[in-house]
Amino acid sequence: MAGNGRRGTDGKAAAGDRHYVLVCSLCGDRRPDDGLILDCPRDHPPALLRTEYANPRFTPDQAYDGLFRYRDWLPVVRAPRSTGRGVVYRSRGLAAALGLPRLWIAFNGYWPERGASLVTGTFKEFEALTVLGRLPRREHVLTVASSGNTAAAFAWVCSRQRVPCLIVVSGKGLGRLRFPGTLDPCVTLVVIDDGDYPDAIALASSISRLPPFLAEGGVKNVGRRDGLATVLLTAYEEMRCLPTHYFQAVGSGTGAIAVLEAARRIGVAAGGLPLPRLMLCQNLPFTPIHDAWRMGETVREPELTDGFRESIAKVHADELTNWAPPYGIRAGVHDALRDSDGDVLVADNASVVVARNMFRELEGIDIEPAAGVAVACLRDAVAQGKVDRDAVVLLNITGGGRRRLATDRPLVGARPHWRLTKDALAEAGLAQRIAARRT
Repeated sequence: MAGNGRRGTDGKAAAGDRHYVLVCSLCGDRRPDDGLILDCPRDHPPALLRTEYANPRFTPDQAYDGLFRYRDWLPVVRAPRSTGRGVVYRSRGLAAALGLPRLWIAFNGYWPERGASLVTGTFKEFEALTVLGRLPRREHVLTVASSGNTAAAFAWVCSRQRVPCLIVVSGKGLGRLRFPGTLDPCVTLVVIDDGDYPDAIALASSISRLPPFLAEGGVKNVGRRDGLATVLLTAYEEMRCLPTHYFQAVGSGTGAIAVLEAARRIGVAAGGLPLPRLMLCQNLPFTPIHDAWRMGETVREPELTDGFRESIAKVHADELTNWAPPYGIRAGVHDALRDSDGDVLVADNASVVVARNMFRELEGIDIEPAAGVAVACLRDAVAQGKVDRDAVVLLNITGGGRRRLATDRPLVGARPHWRLTKDALAEAGLAQRIAARRT
């Protein structure tokens, strides 16, 4: 059984007591969490772990603002009372233009007039807050790889909470690391100027194998997924129902997996509800999830060839360029699409630019390239008759409001501690040198 979830008034769990257990999606193994577990220890093919909470009811805590109002369904032992938050509202402008009167928008960025207060402009803040809230109090240096948005979220949240971290980001993503203040020295930033997301992943992986560094874990970290799942919890609280269709742009697909896990949890709490159809969106010409889904593959590990790098370089939404998404792993993207009767859609760069402008004009706020991919795919799906007029649609705007934030306050760009080239990654002992300087 999970712990009883006893907590003090500061939001901390009682010593040694977590209000959930970890359950393997393949073998059903159940075990308590220490805040660090990423994999099932049993001998079987890879499978994601899931959380099972002591409280099966949907009971938002009104004493908390933002993410941790859902702390009963978050794998955390620390829960700050006030954090950034997204907002879910019923669309008027975009809904009318698309002919979708029951279109709801989950806006996850900065838009104070609407009540959205994520100062990194991305829903990745939910991941970072929950991952940090899950960690035990030990002397680790959290290691994170990113194409930009995840780096921004972890850099800002770790800085505010003074949690040591080392972040490796591709050069194109550095521009997203602009904040309302300077970062705390606990954050170390490594930039690969001419590198791509896969290069950042490889270097971060090498460093994380050295003590005292700790791999953040990506999709395997239940903190990441359950943090992102709060997008649907917020929507359910506002809409009083689950959507019939859920649209989101995806790189890894972690957020989509999380939404389906949340929908299952809500369905149990409500006595049974149909799952929303996951409508996942990718940016041509870089579409590994779309290609695998169309070809009926269950496992796909592409080689990082020059041609693959060229397609990465051509997309408008470079934050979606995860070359090895968790597609074939048990309870991963393929299973989520199958279980939800979902689909994967694509949009080209020109359509994405039009969609971003359309959203700004009709809804009144700037959105990030990835969110533009979702808007473009939704528009195409409606035009192609893939979404009925009476559908209850939830559109996840995964990032936005960065221009709006820049008009409110001056932003400070992050200063890298290391600037590397791809050629430098082949140097012997590079990971050790970075680690030695950081510690």
